[in-house]
Amino acid sequence: MLGIVADDFTGGLMIAGYIEGAGIACPVVFDKGELASIEPSPVVVVATRTRLIPAAEAVAEVEDIAERLDAAGCDRVAYKVCASFDSTDDGNIGPVADLLARRYAQSPMLLSAGFPRFGATVHQGYLFYRNRLVSESIKRFDPLTPMTDPDLVRVLSRQTQAKVGLLPHAALHAGIDAAQAGLDALAHDGVDYVMVDCSDDSDAEMGARLASVMRTTIGSDAHIIAFAKAVSGNAQANAAPLPPHATGPAAAIVGSVGPVAMAQLAVFAQSHPVLTIDLLDERPEEAIVAEALGWASSHIGDQPLGITTAAATETVEQAQKTHGALNAARKAERLLAAVARGLVDRGVRRLAVAGGETSGSVVEALGVRRVRAMPESELGTGFCVVDAPQHLSLYLKPGKLGADDILLRAIEAMRA
Repeated sequence: MLGIVADDFTGGLMIAGYIEGAGIACPVVFDKGELASIEPSPVVVVATRTRLIPAAEAVAEVEDIAERLDAAGCDRVAYKVCASFDSTDDGNIGPVADLLARRYAQSPMLLSAGFPRFGATVHQGYLFYRNRLVSESIKRFDPLTPMTDPDLVRVLSRQTQAKVGLLPHAALHAGIDAAQAGLDALAHDGVDYVMVDCSDDSDAEMGARLASVMRTTIGSDAHIIAFAKAVSGNAQANAAPLPPHATGPAAAIVGSVGPVAMAQLAVFAQSHPVLTIDLLDERPEEAIVAEALGWASSHIGDQPLGITTAAATETVEQAQKTHGALNAARKAERLLAAVARGLVDRGVRRLAVAGGETSGSVVEALGVRRVRAMPESELGTGFCVVDAPQHLSLYLKPGKLGADDILLRAIEAMRA
């Protein structure tokens, strides 16, 4: 049994969809307390919000979950991070690696970033996003985890005292024997953490094969999905059929910022009403939420509506200057989560949510404890059906992924 701790909600749901699509049962738990009663399954994902919390808190949370996964019978525990290795010089990837390596006596430990199908690749240890060095891509503008250094060995080395090395594409491409020899040589040189290239899907599969004999590993989507397949063998899901999508009104909630989110909002707004909540509004948050829900009440019906805190770059920068980058993000999450709760109270049953942290806030506000992820479809993954406390359909997506019309298509795909 493999336990995967995901550092955000959208990433956890995304990989679960791919794993389910491979015929491997993979429930997603949003409340770690559910692990005490989780049904036996080849893989279980615990979705957390450890990416952006202080490093010490992230380590404590992962350690608590690891203890619960061990108690539930997991013989391997993996930590899932963002494809673009989103983190700061303080963590949280390095500190969590230190915890897992120590807990499971794992040396060397393999780490991998990238997700080639979405344009995130790692070659010679350098991270590329959409064919540009990550430091030259839109990721350099991320308000909380700006990725300004493409050298992942150097990035990780600033987060840990452990010795970090690289297993490059050439070694992986040469086959399992050459790759293992390269790994052994790094271990002989005293390397504790090995960053593994992810130039393409075959690199991810080879890295997963190397990690499959290990107790723990850290990686982004491509590595963790391949790792789950490698360690699950021929385990096939004998789970109950997926429940149908919920029936009822729909809404889009967008908390992400940047050009991708703005383009998706623009397409959505061409045919549906959208309300933008101003983060510079100094009224009490309860008043802001009440006004937003008053607006929404007149639009809930056969056609979807949208509510967002996303805005033009200069407006976002002003909000960050006023509140601080993290506080501005947290305010947006609180407002949108409260709005989502109010929308569901008013009958909305299908929600498309953009932004990993926003998705986490919305799920918590709705009291969702566990879900079944839908297998990959033509729109990818990110869909799930909630049975309790209410029958809902959710689409949770990372803010910077998806075509311009993804919100419209996702809402349509959630029709019962």
